[in-house]
Amino acid sequence: MTRSQSRPITIFTPSDAGVGNTNAQNLTVKEIVARLPEDQFHLTMLCDSDVPDPRLSARRNTRLVPWTKRGNTLRLLRHCLFPPPDIYFFPRTGPLDRAFFELRKRMGLRTAVITYIVMAMNETTGLGLIGRSVVEGDMLFGNSKHVVETIHQMFGVEASPIYDGIDRRYYFPSPERVANAAPVVLYAGSLQPRKRVELAIREAARLPGLQFRIAGKGETEKDCRDLAKQLGCGNVSFIGHLSPEKLGVEMRRADIFFFPSILEGNPQVLLQASACGLPCIAMDLYHSDYVVNGKTGFLVAADSELAQRLDLLAHDGILRRSFGNAAVRHASQFDWNDIAQQWAAVFQEAVAKRRLYHQPRAS
Repeated sequence: MTRSQSRPITIFTPSDAGVGNTNAQNLTVKEIVARLPEDQFHLTMLCDSDVPDPRLSARRNTRLVPWTKRGNTLRLLRHCLFPPPDIYFFPRTGPLDRAFFELRKRMGLRTAVITYIVMAMNETTGLGLIGRSVVEGDMLFGNSKHVVETIHQMFGVEASPIYDGIDRRYYFPSPERVANAAPVVLYAGSLQPRKRVELAIREAARLPGLQFRIAGKGETEKDCRDLAKQLGCGNVSFIGHLSPEKLGVEMRRADIFFFPSILEGNPQVLLQASACGLPCIAMDLYHSDYVVNGKTGFLVAADSELAQRLDLLAHDGILRRSFGNAAVRHASQFDWNDIAQQWAAVFQEAVAKRRLYHQPRAS
């Protein structure tokens, strides 16, 4: 009798099932969980919202643990110990993860840790619990070839790439895309120093004939607004944090996606923009697999190239359409249904390996 016939594989993940949580890591887990066979996998995850993703709340064999103002670590830890799950998936950097790693080691828990790294590893990003989850994980994955390479370079361990996919409910091309009279340049993502949104503001000052729309919120928003005011940028609109549905609409209304961030893993937003038919301009520092340089957009090595490529796309509508069509075709290979099947196979393999490892030796 196989394991799926005896009982489901139990998985705990410190991820949020709330419908309004659009953090890339939580989106990834929600898309995976929504597609896992109900009879084969029992999932436990938290829900920091009164409104969970309806696909998860309706899924059998899914426990959503409410997030409260106090006592979350101890309450969630109970679900990691009584009884221990077969798999702890996608550890993060919070007190719950720290406590679980310590207890797993001290108690000899048979729970398999499956680590998923979504940021290029370096002397800063690889510290603390992230580094520990890499070293102590039973199976290790990154969300791009480049991320996998940085894991090996820093820790000397092997990892495999598994990509994120497209939520086609929200990210799809417009049936009849019409170029705007004044090309619209869109940035979407958090507003924090490594994202360098101020570069988009400076490009807006340099190119007053273009419209720039900034979607997102974060710690540098005030500085970016002040800079736009200081430079007299009447062509910049701050449109705030958007739901996936509204972001998809914005992407289909735009002409170019501009993403000057310098530290990433494999940004889902580049895949989302590509799926909506937008040519992307991004840095090549993290070698995103979601953009094919010179075919679906541009991956550049220097800030000066950001401006050059933006000029090129802004003044060449034919090139924008060609890149946009190619971007849609390229994005089509990243399908969540296929990716969820990859994860299901990983979970089954992890449990099989862990059980074999813990089998008592014959006398």
